Amino acid sequence: MADPATSSPLLDNQEGGEDERGRRGSSTLVQKLIDVEEAKAQMIYSLPMILTNVFYYCIPITSVMFASHLGQLELASATLANSWATVSGFAFMVGLSGSLETLCGQGFGAKRYRMLGIHLQTSCIVSLVFSILITIFWFFTESIFGLLRQDPSISKQAALYMKYQAPGLLAYGFLQNILRFCQTQSIITPLVIFSFVPLVINIGIAYVLVYLSGLGFIGAPIATSISLWIAFLSLGTYVICSEKFKETWTGFSLESFRYIVINLTLSIPSAAMVCLEYWAFEILVFLAGVMPNPEINTSLVAICVNTEAISYMLTYGLSAAASTRVSNELGAGNVKGAKKATSVSVKLSLVLALGVVIVLLIGHDVWVGLFSNSHVIKEEFASLRFFLAASITLDSIQGVLSGVARGCGWQRLVTVINLATFYLIGMPIAAFCGFKLKFYAKGLWIGLICGIFCQSSSLLLMTIFRKWTKLNAATV
Repeated sequence: MADPATSSPLLDNQEGGEDERGRRGSSTLVQKLIDVEEAKAQMIYSLPMILTNVFYYCIPITSVMFASHLGQLELASATLANSWATVSGFAFMVGLSGSLETLCGQGFGAKRYRMLGIHLQTSCIVSLVFSILITIFWFFTESIFGLLRQDPSISKQAALYMKYQAPGLLAYGFLQNILRFCQTQSIITPLVIFSFVPLVINIGIAYVLVYLSGLGFIGAPIATSISLWIAFLSLGTYVICSEKFKETWTGFSLESFRYIVINLTLSIPSAAMVCLEYWAFEILVFLAGVMPNPEINTSLVAICVNTEAISYMLTYGLSAAASTRVSNELGAGNVKGAKKATSVSVKLSLVLALGVVIVLLIGHDVWVGLFSNSHVIKEEFASLRFFLAASITLDSIQGVLSGVARGCGWQRLVTVINLATFYLIGMPIAAFCGFKLKFYAKGLWIGLICGIFCQSSSLLLMTIFRKWTKLNAATV
């Protein structure tokens, strides 16, 4: 006798129907939680931006790697110089270009295509002026390091490194502006190629200049400068020659000088947004260096800072997607669409952070082993991993919300938030927990978590309650 469960066509159909209803129910549940099409579009957009950011980030890093193999002094000097160049120059240039996320993004959404090219030129003028000022500042690097009680021999070599890396600063500023110009038009796939090729070229140039040309140590920063100029000139040529930009790039114009003040009202706060956060992490490393057992504490905090920075590279793609989607929708007058894009971006940031945290919690021993073989550091890092997981999650959320703010043109308000949350809340708590309560590296990270939590909460409240409006039509 046949089993009814396997012989009845009616039962088979019923089970299939139940399976289909189950699948539809699951699909409906997912769509209630998140707009699938919007999420898919943002993820497709994010990946090229993540790769582009990583490739450009690796250009100066690979040069440092070549210099570091020359000896301990060269390693310390190149690392110090690159860190100082990032916080005092390159980060500032990234911030200045943030004005274009508002101006070009909303201009594109409003279909005022010609203005994108005008704003690009204006931003390049601003970058030119600030790169000159920063370069002059860099020439006093050795004196500044002396005031910061750095080793004299390391300070001298680091200052020499900065001197030869300075020409690349202007190229980097121009490059960031062109990236934002392309980003706001969602022309992003070519950026991966135009960032990867200069990285490969830099590896070759650095090898030749450091090991074969006789330049030695100074060959590394020269390679960085050359590669950044190659990156800028190649991407700039693409923009000028490509048919994709025929409506947004109509040639050089003196009209760009008219918008310098408007640009500065967004670019200066945008640069402050970025730098205030960068500097907070550097302060943690400095505080760790003046604690008891500085070798252990500095190593721990440095590993945590590097881990946070690498995880933020993933967030950067979502931040760029959020900024572009929000600015484009606001420019088109679609506030509802901008808010929907924001909601999706925040949810994706949580998913992304969850993935990074799971990998960190499972593989923390392997990860810290890439930085140090010390048993003590491995044990201490294991005790810090849950604190690091919290900061990565909060940083992912604030990264996306900061992108939304740039798309909306709220840079000035975010600057105030970052200043208050990091320097009036986060850093004092870090110092108190680290020194007074003797939590040391763990105390510093507790303070950072408090700062990022307040920052994320403030940005979220601002996003929810602030009125969403596009910029004046005459501006974009």
